Amino acid sequence: MRDWQGKRYWLIGASEGLGKALAEKLSRMGAEVIVSSRSEDALAKVVGGLHVKASYQVIDISDDDSVKEAAKAVGEIDGVVLLAGVYWPFGAQDWDADKAVAMANINFTGYMRVLGQVVPAMVARDAGHIVITSSLTGFRGLPGSIGYTASKAANMSLAECMYADLRKTGVDVQVANPGFIKTRLTDKNDFKMPFIMEPEAAAVAMFDHMNTTNFKTSFPTVFSWVFRVSQFLPDWAYFRIFGK
Repeated sequence: MRDWQGKRYWLIGASEGLGKALAEKLSRMGAEVIVSSRSEDALAKVVGGLHVKASYQVIDISDDDSVKEAAKAVGEIDGVVLLAGVYWPFGAQDWDADKAVAMANINFTGYMRVLGQVVPAMVARDAGHIVITSSLTGFRGLPGSIGYTASKAANMSLAECMYADLRKTGVDVQVANPGFIKTRLTDKNDFKMPFIMEPEAAAVAMFDHMNTTNFKTSFPTVFSWVFRVSQFLPDWAYFRIFGK
């Protein structure tokens, strides 16, 4: 169990959904929370509902200058949780160049921008906590999910690389791979979403993981088995089951 009292955690992508629910959870545990997204009005509402010292910092993680300015304004932190993401469902037959690039730029490259501003200071102090949000979709390619699944696979690899580098240091690296969470993003889907979770339940699972020394968590557990087992299927079998 981590000691959360007085620790400063920067949550990026926390104006709603999982990020907002996790901010509330950390705040109840005594952490000072800085929440960030592009929506100042939404962030102000989140901060107004938190329990201890809290603030917000507007950020556009698709923009280098915005990230640098935000990181400077936030200052020294004990932990950063990367939750920001955008999503539009489409496949290769209906390629939307602007939306595909936006998903790559925000869901993955945006994380790299933020980490570039916070990791060096953590490494220099030999102390810090980095939590990267990937997805169950990151385990293998799926139809109708060009930009999102690729960006989440990249986040999973990013976390693995960072963990390999930092696992014997004072900087903790973790990755969380949630399944479907009820948000405005999943509202775009027109198919049945098994084991879909409310943001509050997903935040509990994520917070429980953050209290461990484990590197990776995938949830909900039963649903995650489908994706983890799929890694061991040969291509011909996998795409017969999951391809169009």
